[in-house]
Amino acid sequence: MRSSVSKIVTLTFAAIASVLSAQTPSPSPTSVITINTQDPGTPFPHFWEQIFGSGRAILSLRQSYRDDLHTVKGVTDLDSVRFHGIFMDDVGLYDPNATTQNPGQTVQKAQAGQAPYNFSYVDQIYDGLLANGVRPFVELSFMPKKMASDPAALHAFWYKQNVSPPKDYALWDAMITAFTQHLIDRYGIEEVSKWRFEVWNEPNLDFWVGNPKQPTYFELYDHTSLAIKKVSNRLLIGGPSTAQAAWVSAFLEHCKQSNIPVDFVTSHVYANDTAKDVFGTDEQIPRDKMVCRSVAKVHNEIAASAFPNTPLIFSEYNASYANEPDVTDTVYMGPWLAGTISQCDGLTQAMSYWTFSDVFEEQGVIKTPFYGGFGLVAEDGIPKPALNAFAMLHELGNRRIKVDSDATLVTRDGNGAIAVALWNYAPPFGTGATYTPPPANIGPSKTFTLKLTGASPNAAVQIWRLDADHGNVVKTFDAMGRPAFPSREQITQLRAAGRPFPPQNLALTNGALTITVPPQGLVLVKLSARTAAH
Repeated sequence: MRSSVSKIVTLTFAAIASVLSAQTPSPSPTSVITINTQDPGTPFPHFWEQIFGSGRAILSLRQSYRDDLHTVKGVTDLDSVRFHGIFMDDVGLYDPNATTQNPGQTVQKAQAGQAPYNFSYVDQIYDGLLANGVRPFVELSFMPKKMASDPAALHAFWYKQNVSPPKDYALWDAMITAFTQHLIDRYGIEEVSKWRFEVWNEPNLDFWVGNPKQPTYFELYDHTSLAIKKVSNRLLIGGPSTAQAAWVSAFLEHCKQSNIPVDFVTSHVYANDTAKDVFGTDEQIPRDKMVCRSVAKVHNEIAASAFPNTPLIFSEYNASYANEPDVTDTVYMGPWLAGTISQCDGLTQAMSYWTFSDVFEEQGVIKTPFYGGFGLVAEDGIPKPALNAFAMLHELGNRRIKVDSDATLVTRDGNGAIAVALWNYAPPFGTGATYTPPPANIGPSKTFTLKLTGASPNAAVQIWRLDADHGNVVKTFDAMGRPAFPSREQITQLRAAGRPFPPQNLALTNGALTITVPPQGLVLVKLSARTAAH
């Protein structure tokens, strides 16, 4: 269903008219886009909105997390969620020193070699996802401290996860086996066979202190994949879950040479990663090109490997790996996301946006709603512009019609409805940890004339906008003076300001439509199936 944008619109047409009349976009050259509305197009699966990342596992028990999950699920095709830390001590799965007690019996300490597994929080975590119609994308991490080869190997994140290998792989293998079997016993093999199991997170960075990194990670992967497949060969296992599009060729070669199962490949990239880190070059790759160049790199490495048909999933991506409030909090995300989707089409089975919510604690407790967090929803359930971008792009159809433009996506759905995304990319106006107020002029507007052949010449269309004056909660937050801790009344105002701007109802003129898009603006034009066929 592709009608979710209109579901969450609450403002009135009078508000639309007043804002639109106030717009005075600067003149700009016109790009003429000719669209054959009868073109059947090519398959265009919504690979960008099916998997999302989130804060670590235990946070999924919070009501605010589940509220945000419900919000994002309501406007996207969200199917599964990936998070760190299902084996961390705060989830409580593994404790060899725990005590057990059966009804009517005395408390007994676990015997050596018979370490107990407590699935209480694991079950609550996964039950909560499934109750919201979302499956787990199971990242198998991090090391329980009492299983760690180095209990002091704690990562710099606020929650100090252990990132060392196990002290004894027999303990790790037993835990993986018990964990996997428990999931099948609780949810059934038909359900769990639809999940994906990913080994660890970014072992090429400081999330893994095995030495040397790559061979010790491969050892971890081997043990994990073989243990899972021993429980059921139907379960899907993959890796290497690297940062910066790394290790994929070596990983697949290792799996081939060692006869180790791999059902999918995962890696990560962020738009502000450097060419030196990803490609080993000194070139300057723009933020709007980095992600898909990296995806293409890994896509080609898989194609050249012994497993050329292995699905590729980028299990983390975003416009920034840092907290840059001028990037992930702002309307910049609209054109950045649209351009990324356009470029990555056909290169990957799925991409997991990091993250769906700012219920998130890697750098500690959130100190203000807009700090450059990764999420689509800010603290207190406040929608960010990025959520509105996802909601708009959700309206795209499932077949793509080719056009001669690098700032236009044209699609149709199974009923023949036409949806067109138009954007005007401009770089972020600040890239530091401190918010920079938008300058008076961040670039020229861009004008598009759409010529729709095969459509009714006066067909009605709907237009959604995301830009500085539409669907932009940051404008309201700025006007409040950017309070670190908004009052309850201010939170109510911010939630309202963050909603998508209502659609504008227009009509074609002799089969054409002219639209001006301001810098960092995104527009979604939709033509119903009834009027798309002339």
